[in-house]
Order: sequence, then C-alpha cells, then structure tokens
Amino acid sequence: MLIVKKFGGTSVGDKERMYNVANRCIEEYKKGNDVVVVLSAMGKYTDELISMAHDMDDKPPKREMDMLLTIGEQMSVSLMAMVMHKLGVPAISLNAFQVTMHTTSSHQNARLKRIDTERIRRELDARRIVIVTGFQGVDKYDDYTTLGRGGSDTTAVALAAALHADACEIYTDVDGVYTADPRKVPNARKLKEITYDEMLDLATSGAGVLHNRSVEMAKKYGVPLVVRSSLNNSEGTVVKEVVSVERMLISGVALDTDAVRIAVLGLRDVPGVAFKVFDTLAKKNINVDVILQSIGRAGTKDISFTVNKDDLDDAVATLEESQERLGFKELHSERNIAKLSIVGSGMLSNPGVAAKMFESLYNEGVNINMISTSEIRITVLINEKDGIRAMNAVHDAFGLAD
Repeated sequence: MLIVKKFGGTSVGDKERMYNVANRCIEEYKKGNDVVVVLSAMGKYTDELISMAHDMDDKPPKREMDMLLTIGEQMSVSLMAMVMHKLGVPAISLNAFQVTMHTTSSHQNARLKRIDTERIRRELDARRIVIVTGFQGVDKYDDYTTLGRGGSDTTAVALAAALHADACEIYTDVDGVYTADPRKVPNARKLKEITYDEMLDLATSGAGVLHNRSVEMAKKYGVPLVVRSSLNNSEGTVVKEVVSVERMLISGVALDTDAVRIAVLGLRDVPGVAFKVFDTLAKKNINVDVILQSIGRAGTKDISFTVNKDDLDDAVATLEESQERLGFKELHSERNIAKLSIVGSGMLSNPGVAAKMFESLYNEGVNINMISTSEIRITVLINEKDGIRAMNAVHDAFGLAD
C-alpha cells in the first residue's frame, strides 16, 4: 500500500511532537507500506515570517512573500528527515523544485497544475520514507509560489491523486470533523463520516479543518480522505462520496471571520454591469462569495458582496481604478462582519430549515445583513461581535450537540 500522511503545523510544533510524528510514520513503514509525508511549517513559524516581512515593508510584494514563506516547510521536512535518520529509518526530504510541483503564477494563491512523480517513485523504490514540503510550488518562471493558507492539505491530496495512493490521511490538532469548531462550540459532536460536498461547503464557509481546494480535488479524483488527530489514535472522520448513515438534517455549522463586505453603489441598471464588476475582480484573481443585488430604482442599482479580508485592499483599488468604466457612484467596505453557515444534504428534503436558522438568530437578537443559499448550504452575514454566540445558538437549534 502507498499512504500519504499530512501533518499540520501544531503536529510538528516542537521536538517532542516531531518525534511523535516520525514514530507514527515509521510504524506504517514497518508494516511494509510506502509512506509519503507532507508537512506544514512548524507551529506559528509562518506567522513569525509574515510579521518579519511586514516589519520591513507594510505592503511586501507577493513574489517576495512566497520566497520567504517557503522557508517554513523546508525547515520542517529537513528536520523530520534528520529525526527519522536518528531513529534508524531511511528518509529523504524534497521541496517543490525537487519533486517538481508545477503551479500557476498567482503568488500567495497559486493552483497546482501537475506533479512530476518520478523522483518520489525512485525514492520509494529505494525503500525510503519521502517527506515533501506542503503549501508550495514552482511556476513556469522557476519562481516559488504558495497555495494559500491551508495549502498543505491540497499538496497532500494532489500527491495522493498523482501517485494513486491507497489512502490520504490528514492529521490536525483535532481528532476529526465536528458539527462545529469544538474550540468555539464546546458541545460540538465528532462525525464518523461526511460527504465531499458537505465537507467542501463547510471548508468554504470557514471550517478550518480542511483546505477547500483539497476537498474539491479529493472529490474530483476520488481520493479517500481521513481526518485524524496527530495527538491520539482515535479513528477520525472519513470524507467520501456517499455516507452510509441516515442523513442528518444538518451536518455542521461554520463561522468565517475572515470575510469583508464591499458595496458598489449607484451602478447603471442595464445588462452586463454585474459581469463587468466581477470580471474586473476575477482578472486580479480576487474570489467573491456572498452576492446581493438590489432592485433597480431610478435607473441605478447596488451590488454588495464579500471577499477575503486579505483581498480587500486589492479589490477596492481595482474597482476604484475602473470606476469610470464601471460607472458606479460610491464604494463602501465593512470589516467587522462574519459569515455564519449551516451545511447539510438533509436540508434538500426538509422544508423550514432556513426558518429555524433565522428563528434561532432572532431569539438571540442577531441581525442578518445578507443571505446566500445553495442546495445544501445557507449562509448569513452578521456582525462579527455576534459570531460565536450566533454559532452556538444555531448549533443548539438543530440538535447537533454531543
């Protein structure tokens, strides 16, 4: 069997945890399996690098940020290889150039295009544990790129797909996927299994367990995923196409406090205006989520939408540069907001789900600013200060407590 194991930053945060991870991988190796390990940067090292960068330049170039941030993963994999050598097991560390991990050229949010697997295969054939840097890639200009926060998950799933791995295990500081973040909702319940679609919507909505693009890729290539804790041996949560248990009405509640709202006011009420606004943002690789368009009045209309807070300055600058072409009158932005979402395939066949969610928010005195829905997700925009209280209220309203 070939198994890909990914460990997050807290899992390799210090020497003791490094040895713990090494022993878990070696245990798999001694069963006769081929083992590929993907690592994030140690602990909060990425945050330290970001802080150092902003100390030098309050708006550092994205290319140079990628050059800097790749240091973290390279440190992790080389130290892990040393630990395994100390434990008497052959291992080798490889970075994005040595694999090679080919990506687009969108710095800090690149997408994987393909992976050259020859080097990894050769090392596995030599019975080495292969330890690969997560989060990073190489573009056509031979520059380092990074895949965005949580990108090591995507690296692991992509490697599992390219190598036709038998399993892909994602190890985190929680022991599976919960009905809500257990750090924010103390009575959240661990799920034994969840569908790709539900996990994708939860990840997109702010659940920090898995990177949304990793789930998207796992679904596309049928990669079997298991989310487990690196700190204990519990079974974890299986993410797959179809789950065998009776469908719950709601699988989970997610809160995203990294969103900001932009309002474009006084647009002309004519065909093609919305296309021009969002095409302008798309050309700058700015992702837009919740969208609300007002009813046209006096020949004008307003469009509000959310973007990630890291994209706010770029989005505002891009729209302001195009104001004359787009023809809007004003541009407003708001930071102190949160996206609260419920996700579940069960809501497809159950009317009244939205009403129950809105009732629970009303009972808590939480005002809703915007609403977005899909077949298996309802998202509302609320004030950030109400976020955790609202999350707990909705979680309780749907009986998700352990």
